[in-house]
Amino acid sequence: MTFSTSEQAAAPRRRPRLDSRVTERLVIGLSLTPAFIITLIGTFIFLGWTVLMSMTDSTLFPSTDFVGLEGYWQIWKYPRWQVAAGNLFTFGPIYMLVCGVIGIGMAIAIDQNVRGENIFRAIYLYPMAVSFVVAGTIWRWILNPGTGVEALVQGMGFESFVFDWITRKDRAIYTVIIAQVWQHAGFVMALVLAGLRTVNRDIINAAMIDGAPTHTIYRRVILPSIAPIFVAVFFILSQWALKTYDIILALTGGGPGIATDVPSIFVRDMMFNRGEIALASVASVYMLLLLFTLMAIYKSYQVIARRRTKQ
Repeated sequence: MTFSTSEQAAAPRRRPRLDSRVTERLVIGLSLTPAFIITLIGTFIFLGWTVLMSMTDSTLFPSTDFVGLEGYWQIWKYPRWQVAAGNLFTFGPIYMLVCGVIGIGMAIAIDQNVRGENIFRAIYLYPMAVSFVVAGTIWRWILNPGTGVEALVQGMGFESFVFDWITRKDRAIYTVIIAQVWQHAGFVMALVLAGLRTVNRDIINAAMIDGAPTHTIYRRVILPSIAPIFVAVFFILSQWALKTYDIILALTGGGPGIATDVPSIFVRDMMFNRGEIALASVASVYMLLLLFTLMAIYKSYQVIARRRTKQ
């Protein structure tokens, strides 16, 4: 059988599948290139600029007078930086511990097949939907001695009741912990609850048949089996603690005085209010080093865990 020339010309030509794949990849690449370039500039170029400025004596305007690592030692002579760093290492561990304990407790409570589980989960997760500024403003009202908890309790007849932590320099940092725990405990609950739901129920049933009480089953069987979840929660909370900024600005503004100063507040004030570019850059580099250290530890843990799994 033969075909005429016109029939052959009318027959559609099929493009190779390879061409369509190349075109698709090209389109994807061109679409992502602008975002990649912006990310590259915003991350690495500005990061390099920050490191460079930290090694100069820049004040209101950038300077090229190189002073090396002197700024990294001199910053520890500033009382305000000492307070900010001290607050971070006070606030961070307490915040992570309390947030973790409450979140795990809520997850275990919901895991008991309680009625209205979806309602409880929504209530616990609601604070995560609130912005940091709104959360800080809410807790500023609640903790204000004139309008919050203190005024409410005193209005009920307990006139000797005092809860003025937000106005006291030695207690103000704990109000930040309260607000942060309120906002993030639900996140811990969600992660832990997801881990609890992946545990093999046959193991739990076997432990129950052996007569083990519920708290023992959780302590020795269930919780150890979701240890990777706890590690992930720890590193996520530690990063949030390091980057805490908005909620402090809305809750206390860093005060009273500098009582609730943290490195992020210190950097903002030095850079934009006091014109100390070099000092702010040094503090930023310290924060980056701490963040990179946390990331390196977490990655090392993941590598070790994978090797153990393969063995």
